[in-house]
Amino acid sequence: MIALLLDLSNILGGLLIGLALLRMLPRVGDPAGRWIPRLEPFAWIVGVVALVTGGYYLLVHLISGPHVFHFEVVAIAVGVILLWDRLTKRPSLLGRYGDSAEGAGLVLAIFGLIAVVVGIQGLFTPN
Repeated sequence: MIALLLDLSNILGGLLIGLALLRMLPRVGDPAGRWIPRLEPFAWIVGVVALVTGGYYLLVHLISGPHVFHFEVVAIAVGVILLWDRLTKRPSLLGRYGDSAEGAGLVLAIFGLIAVVVGIQGLFTPN
């Protein structure tokens, strides 16, 4: 169950972070631009779930697991990006860079799409 929460938080967080690039895709941009921003008020919940589940699996795999997997590292990064304003009392990274696909916004958007791919991969990877 926790693995499912990890994968879903990677997917939803990646969609929120990668919205700038998704809007540029034909046939995907308009629908994604309409329903993904509806998730933004709940981005902090996705960030908390990503941090908790990623941290849990990081500790488990550091202590008794075979090695650290990329799923938990991406989840921790997604959680930090989504909770940046609450963790540092600075403006949100998505508010500053999330609407443009240039410079730091492009790096964030690419990382968001990587997080979506990692989340989908995690759904099909046995634990």
